[in-house]
Amino acid sequence: MNLLIKNGRVIDPSQGFDDVADVLVEAGLVKEIGKSLKAPAGVATVDAAGKYVVPGLVDMHVHLRDPGLEYKEDIVSGTRAAAAGGFTSIACMPNTKPVIDNKAVAGYIINKAKSEGFCNVFPVGCITYGMGGERMAEMGELKEAGCVAVSDDGRPVANAELMRRALEYARGIGILVISHAEDLALVGEGVMNEGFTSTELGLKGIPRVAEDIATARDVMLAEYTNSPLHIAHVSTRGSVRLIREAKARGVKVTCETAPHYFTLTDDAVRGYDTNAKMNPPLREADDVAAIKEGLRDGTIDCIATDHAPHHLDEKDVEFNVAANGIIGLETSLPLSLKLVEEGTLTLNQLVEKMSINPSKIIGISRGSLKIGSVADLTVIDPTAEWTVEPEKLASKSRNTPFAGWRMKGAATCTILGGVVAFPR
Repeated sequence: MNLLIKNGRVIDPSQGFDDVADVLVEAGLVKEIGKSLKAPAGVATVDAAGKYVVPGLVDMHVHLRDPGLEYKEDIVSGTRAAAAGGFTSIACMPNTKPVIDNKAVAGYIINKAKSEGFCNVFPVGCITYGMGGERMAEMGELKEAGCVAVSDDGRPVANAELMRRALEYARGIGILVISHAEDLALVGEGVMNEGFTSTELGLKGIPRVAEDIATARDVMLAEYTNSPLHIAHVSTRGSVRLIREAKARGVKVTCETAPHYFTLTDDAVRGYDTNAKMNPPLREADDVAAIKEGLRDGTIDCIATDHAPHHLDEKDVEFNVAANGIIGLETSLPLSLKLVEEGTLTLNQLVEKMSINPSKIIGISRGSLKIGSVADLTVIDPTAEWTVEPEKLASKSRNTPFAGWRMKGAATCTILGGVVAFPR
């Protein structure tokens, strides 16, 4: 499909471009960027006046629940939610049922996404068989099947020797290891952040050090083995400091955080709201400040959603037994745009963290509007105001702590390979 996107503010940090311009797409590729381009006969036009035109957003941490848990989400609904949120590419975590520890499951996801999905899907395979933490999965087979990284996300690899070997093996075959940094002995029976609020509510807490100590271990293993490592969903000031110091030493570590960790504190749990229960848990104000500083100074490379859909029956229960996680694909962009509005990030930095950096980290050829690039683009209206009404979201699940929030900013047109995948 050929397409001309007219008069938008085109922002592409990958080539230092930031100007009002037109983007011509031909045969699924970016053909030309310039002023006052004329649409060839038969070319559809998208009016982007007053809007941002950026490389398609990339989310490197999504739970699609398919195969096996489709009552929460499936590849069709999850990718539709991604496109509605402005994402053209997502990486899906392996804790499906069965888990992604073999090429058959990876192949199923890739093929279903290609035939029925609304965005590109890149599976993440397991580090260990069955995510059991005892035996390394066949990483080479997973990579050949199309996996862009390996992770036991949702469960830490407790055995340090196994994690060391996984890092060494992954480095050898050129696949990224993503760490779920958490010490389960320190987590114990905790269900929220350990602090004043947990004491007031009478809920068992999870100390920050449960994340910090695991981050420190995996960073040290990455340094020792000289292997690339990505730390998922960073939530504590301690983890930010450890990663900042490691980067200064030259350790090959990258990391992500999620919008809820720079937007909410553990006060959101008051009222025993299970939609504020997640793993790692919401922290305190000084952690939120550290996360924002980590984003500002480049310690935190990416903003990922950790989109974790759950059925109402798994959330509408006592707080102690409720499932962890929230949906985030459709609220990530406006919450992240607030970082620009308040001066934490520039718009260019935001595009880097939501498109360019995740593309580089998982090694996919996206995150750029250079001539000849795949025409994955997101058109953003920064002034669009809307209210989060969970029942109107594209995801199958409704578990969001942002219900009723007034949002500013939305993807108005998500273009996948030159084809409009989601118009608003």
